[in-house]
Amino acid sequence: MLLLALDTATPAVTVALHDGAQVLARADQVDARRHGELLLPSVDRVLREAERTLADVTHVVAGVGPGPYTGLRVGLATAEAFGAALGVPVHGLCTLDGIAWAAGLDTPFVVATDARRKEVYWAHYADARTRRSEPSVDRPADIADAVAGVPAAGAGARLYADTFTAVREDLPEHVSAAALAGLAAELLTADPGGGTGFLPTRPLYLRRPDAQVPKNYKVVTPR
Repeated sequence: MLLLALDTATPAVTVALHDGAQVLARADQVDARRHGELLLPSVDRVLREAERTLADVTHVVAGVGPGPYTGLRVGLATAEAFGAALGVPVHGLCTLDGIAWAAGLDTPFVVATDARRKEVYWAHYADARTRRSEPSVDRPADIADAVAGVPAAGAGARLYADTFTAVREDLPEHVSAAALAGLAAELLTADPGGGTGFLPTRPLYLRRPDAQVPKNYKVVTPR
């Protein structure tokens, strides 16, 4: 087994190779404006460090969000392209689940990432491997009662520490492909067919885009 994992749903551009037992190489950069520029060089870097080639990859793992539109599409389109070119399965995982898995807690907590527009993407977890709620996008003030005093991980929790009053600085701020790969390896070991625990590789946006089709087109007539 050789997993190539990647995620671009947050400001982190993150890639990792995992052999089913351990991470062989990883690349993590935080730059919200350069997902398209950084992703493929990061893939090349981890392959070189692990002394592997794309032809060795048996599974591709991609974070499906939630996340902003442009960055998230970069990662998913790249994952699907690799899967098609290599003839290997592409497995989707919730980006929040990757942060939760890396947190490693065995007690309830929440994960929140920055959704911009003064909102957060967030979910409740019973433990590092068990999500208790569907991912949501909300204004921090609207979920204050639900998250106050609950241990919290993620950049969204840190950004709104007045709402996430038990934010843990020792827990992950951003998702890592290494965590996604580790979670995927566990799921594939339990179900080699890959039918359990994974999501379709479709972007989890949770809200409509800002761009709108013009309602009234200007009529242009020939002279």
